Amino acid sequence: MTSTASTTEARAHARSQAADAHVIGPALPPDVDPANICFAQRIPAGGYANIVLDRGTRIRLSDPAGAACAHIMLLRAESPWERLNVADTVKVPWQAYLGTGHPLLSDQGRILATLLADSSQRHDALCGPGPAARRALLLAAAKHGLSPRDIGPTVSLFRGVRVEPDGELVPTGGAGAGRAVDLITHLPVTLLIADAEHPLDPTPVTELDVIAWHAPEDLTRIPGDEPEYRRAVENTELARRAAHA
Repeated sequence: MTSTASTTEARAHARSQAADAHVIGPALPPDVDPANICFAQRIPAGGYANIVLDRGTRIRLSDPAGAACAHIMLLRAESPWERLNVADTVKVPWQAYLGTGHPLLSDQGRILATLLADSSQRHDALCGPGPAARRALLLAAAKHGLSPRDIGPTVSLFRGVRVEPDGELVPTGGAGAGRAVDLITHLPVTLLIADAEHPLDPTPVTELDVIAWHAPEDLTRIPGDEPEYRRAVENTELARRAAHA
């Protein structure tokens, strides 16, 4: 990760980002109209991405080589003081292990996004970002006028962790090349992503593919019908209507 503490380092960082832009991009989903795609990028190992996404955006994160580790932070776009709360993300669905149907909740009890599909099932909502991931997330956050205090605990995709009966956290690694996770946004969000080592798994990371497209119809296809989830949906819809009244 390049520092930006001096003009020389800032120039080197900017040039590395420009070089990254010429890396071969991700393959677009064959069943999605290219006109609906709003973001497509291959993030190199150690790199990051930052993007503002509207409600009803489907995000596909893919692990093409089998060793990516996507640390993600979500903030509500129009009010970034409302952001991903990992404790509530674990508590509300009564499940510490992320998978299909799992909501990513804010600190106001609202759903920022839900996992729609998951062929990896190797994720972590317990450890947070390591030093390299946090540095990358801070650079991504700065693009939106955000500061270090805006980056709290994150969730990590494609590197699993399990809790042993004695409380020990044990890394389970990735699930192999070609795995993917799909999210759907419930509110306009700023998405920050860092592809960096997991704090309990020093395996060098490989590139990460990210594609996003407009799919508001997918908000009606959310799996799961638990009362806690329905309550969070109601909170989210009330806030959305109030913000756009």
